[in-house]
Amino acid sequence: MVAYHDEEWGRPLHDERRLFEMLCLEGAQAGLSWSTILRRRDGYREAYEGFDPERIAAYDDTRQTELLTDRRIIRNRAKVRAFRDNAVATLRLRDDVGGLDPYLWGFVDGVPIVHRFETLDQLPAETPLATELSKDLKRRGFRFVGPVIVYALMQSIGLVNDHLVSCFRHPDA
Repeated sequence: MVAYHDEEWGRPLHDERRLFEMLCLEGAQAGLSWSTILRRRDGYREAYEGFDPERIAAYDDTRQTELLTDRRIIRNRAKVRAFRDNAVATLRLRDDVGGLDPYLWGFVDGVPIVHRFETLDQLPAETPLATELSKDLKRRGFRFVGPVIVYALMQSIGLVNDHLVSCFRHPDA
């Protein structure tokens, strides 16, 4: 968790495949701890072929059923189905707006929102912007993208910087 915080969380991410990975993993985390997902991240990367949306979008029902027996991932039928649905939606998004990077970063005009929270209890679970993004993702066919999950995604990929002002990762530190 420390390495994830220090090296990844809140840093602006623009790599399409990594954005897709984070979108999927944040959804997989629903109802679980983030540490549970981080411990399984390598397993997810192997099971889902490096989070290649083209490959995942092509998974047939047999492959989906095989994934439900894969102990490296969370074997939840709805979450496994959501990965494939999100891959299909990601490919459509590429055609519509050029991909996840311009789409997601367009919600913040390409510039991270930097909060200046002093304590953890000040961090919101969701925001109006997360709700807006969530609604648009759902409209586009993405799943496991409620406002709380989307806000966690926004934090993880650096759309918002919610490092406390006392943290060395905060821009003002």
